Amino acid sequence: MEPRDIIVDKIKSAFGSSLEETSDFRGDLSLTISKDQLVPAATFLKEDRELQFEMCKDVTAIDWATGKKRFTVVYHIYSFKLNFTLRLKVNIDNNPPSIESVTHIWRGADWYERETFDMYGIEFINHPDLRRIYMPQGFEYYPLRKEFPVMGIPGSLPLPKKAE
Repeated sequence: MEPRDIIVDKIKSAFGSSLEETSDFRGDLSLTISKDQLVPAATFLKEDRELQFEMCKDVTAIDWATGKKRFTVVYHIYSFKLNFTLRLKVNIDNNPPSIESVTHIWRGADWYERETFDMYGIEFINHPDLRRIYMPQGFEYYPLRKEFPVMGIPGSLPLPKKAE
């Protein structure tokens, strides 16, 4: 049995209707789980003896700009046992965009969640140190949101002085 079949079967049996979507495109498996089941699903994927997704390789987001569920948070997690990367996705709304942190499950998610917060404005609830990582602390915009202008916002950041 292929790793993707094992993963899908186990998640379907453990989380049933909370599994909103399964997609396999060019060998990349993505599972979309309901927001309220993120932490239980992540814990299950890490602790299951057959799966053992022990590493969070990346956390990012997609801004769809429209629709009730404006953002999708995407976790790239890896199982050394299966030699397999899985995309775990969660759709969230925009009022305000927030989701439970998984740093207590995968410590490596810490800075990835901070980066996603900084660029998209998605709050990770119970994150141990949620603050901006690239932009200044007082910066009121989120550069990877669809409404952010491509050329930036003139005057929103002080530029360094010219060297003489």
